[in-house]
Parts: sequence; C-alpha cells; structure tokens
Amino acid sequence: QVQLVESGGGSVQAGGSLRLSCAVSGYTSVRYYMGWFRQAPGKEREGVAGIDSNGGTTYADSVKGRFRISQDNAKNTLYLQMNSLKPEDTAMYYCAAEATRLILPLRDSFFRYWGQGTQVTVSS
Repeated sequence: QVQLVESGGGSVQAGGSLRLSCAVSGYTSVRYYMGWFRQAPGKEREGVAGIDSNGGTTYADSVKGRFRISQDNAKNTLYLQMNSLKPEDTAMYYCAAEATRLILPLRDSFFRYWGQGTQVTVSS
C-alpha cells in the first residue's frame, strides 16, 4: 500500500508561484508513474502533469511552459512547481501514483493511489 500526502497549496495573486509537494510512503521499492491532477468546483478532474521513473515528463497543454513536475527519489517526494499562475488554475490539486514502468495517460482511471488534495486559489 502506498500513501500520498500533498502540501504547499495556498492563495496567491495572478502571476505568482507555488510549489506543491507530495510525500510518498509505504511500498516505495517498486517503480511508479506519478501524476498531478486538479479539480475545480463543478468540473471533472483533469490531468496536469506526469513523470515516469526515468524522469520523462508529460504536461497538459494548459500548463505547458508554466508548470514543472519533478521528483526527488532520495526523499520519496514529488513536486509541482507552478509559475505564472492564472485564476483558471484555481482547483484542488491531487497527486496520484500507479505501480508501473509504463508511461500512463493523464486520466484518473489509470491511477490507483491518491492523496487527499491541497487547495490552490489564484486571485485576479
């Protein structure tokens, strides 16, 4: 079993930055594909960014060039650096994991393990 705990959310003005963290614990000796998702009120959850065990990354078009996903394997921590934030980035952000060496689509049905979420609010 894997546990994921997000942190780093908050309120910022448009144009600002935040860095989200996701601490991974439990069965960490296998390789995982990790992802960040977000869900705004009244909207479906959407994939934001993904990273495989070799460091290969994938981004949603809406965040390309502004967000950066990374991981520190020594600390078992996943990060999402968010720059140039926009009001439309306001959402609950979740990290997710699946035990696989494959590159997964950024769709929530492909991930078994989820954190509880951290809120990001961007004001104009």
